[in-house]
Amino acid sequence: MMADAVVTEADAMWGPMNGYGGYGMGWFGPWGGLPMIFFWVVVILLIAVLVRWLLGGVSAAGRSSPRDAEPSRRALEILEERYARGEIEREEFLRRRDDLKGKG
Repeated sequence: MMADAVVTEADAMWGPMNGYGGYGMGWFGPWGGLPMIFFWVVVILLIAVLVRWLLGGVSAAGRSSPRDAEPSRRALEILEERYARGEIEREEFLRRRDDLKGKG
């Protein structure tokens, strides 16, 4: 013998679960999609920061990555080679070296 189903006034008017097909509105009511959107925005931003850091951009802490120092080291080596070959004078060498080291 089957139990008789109790039909409330809300079930009669809106159907089961107030018209949401038995699923209700979820934990966040009508804003249920916001946590999902927030999650994906955070994931995409983390991937962008990781890619930028791996390609030698600014690190997550805001400091330059170690790869940024490489071009200035190479420039200083070229400058020293030019000075050693006599292509530039001492004063020019010292001025350019200070510029490269940021003492300018």
